[in-house]
Amino acid sequence: MNWYKKLNEYFPAEEMKSKEHMEILLNEKGNIYHKDEGPYHVMMYAEFDQFVFIDYIWVSSRARGQGIGHKLIEKMKKKSKPIILEVEPIDYDDSDTEKRLRFYNREGFVHANSIGYKTRSSSTGKPVELEILYWSPNKKEMEEKVFKQVQKMYETIHSYKAREVYGKPKESVDEVVIFAEQQKDDLMEEINVND
Repeated sequence: MNWYKKLNEYFPAEEMKSKEHMEILLNEKGNIYHKDEGPYHVMMYAEFDQFVFIDYIWVSSRARGQGIGHKLIEKMKKKSKPIILEVEPIDYDDSDTEKRLRFYNREGFVHANSIGYKTRSSSTGKPVELEILYWSPNKKEMEEKVFKQVQKMYETIHSYKAREVYGKPKESVDEVVIFAEQQKDDLMEEINVND
């Protein structure tokens, strides 16, 4: 089974980039976007000068519990840069969402409580709900810095050639990636409009 099929069968359609998009990233952003593949895992990630973004991690159900996920995360931690990733919010009807969150918590990842996505459409056209987690070798990593990294990741990876691949551009980074202050400002603006 090829690497894309493995990811596509595991992740919800709304979260998946098209194979064409991922191949463009691998070919045109090969200095940044990488694939780490083995018989029981696939990890897609982007390594920037200041941080790493893990786009997808898949571990075969036959190999779960053997520490493969931990080894992949450790490999990224050895780069001594903050690591950012996205996870689905916990869905109590889908036990995998809870297991993934527990795994990342055990690995030392924390929620970026001040950072979120306002609206974000997927390749399927459905809105995507994802939360941002991060790990940093500097335990006092400021969320403002992580926010800037998430913005850079969104523009460089998620939005790259979206018009060519999906027939429409992704929303701009300012429309999508928001910081807590923006959330408060948007809420106040909405309240004023409704008054």
